Amino acid sequence: MFQSAEFWVAVAFVIFVVLAFRPARKAIVAMLDDRAERIRTELDEAQRLREEAQTLLAGYQRRQRDALKEAEDIISHARDEAERLRARAVEELDASLKRREAQALDKIAQAEAGAVQEVRNLTVDIAVAATGQLLARKIDAKASGRLVDQAIADLPKNLH
Repeated sequence: MFQSAEFWVAVAFVIFVVLAFRPARKAIVAMLDDRAERIRTELDEAQRLREEAQTLLAGYQRRQRDALKEAEDIISHARDEAERLRARAVEELDASLKRREAQALDKIAQAEAGAVQEVRNLTVDIAVAATGQLLARKIDAKASGRLVDQAIADLPKNLH
């Protein structure tokens, strides 16, 4: 066995592999360590980015909740304001209608009073004209003179 060439080739090959494996092993181990370190760094960076993303997501969700609450508050305030304005408009409309009704009633009363006064004036004019015609037909000159004298005598009493 020590004399065969194949044995010595095999021994030389094993020695060569052992001698070549040591420096190659260090290079392979260093390369694997570098790769493991890069992977670890990438994992740490990915973890950091994930945490940052979660923080940003939480911030955006908080902002969204705040914006929704603010929108609800604005809507609520707008509804309250609209209700207040509607109530105020109803009150103003009622007051305006009451004023217009009062003005209309005043105008009607004035028109009625004017009509009554006009009817009275016409009645007095008709009565005076009728009385004048009756007196002109039925009173003679002597009675007419006596009525004029009596009216002149009653004049001072009627002026006070």
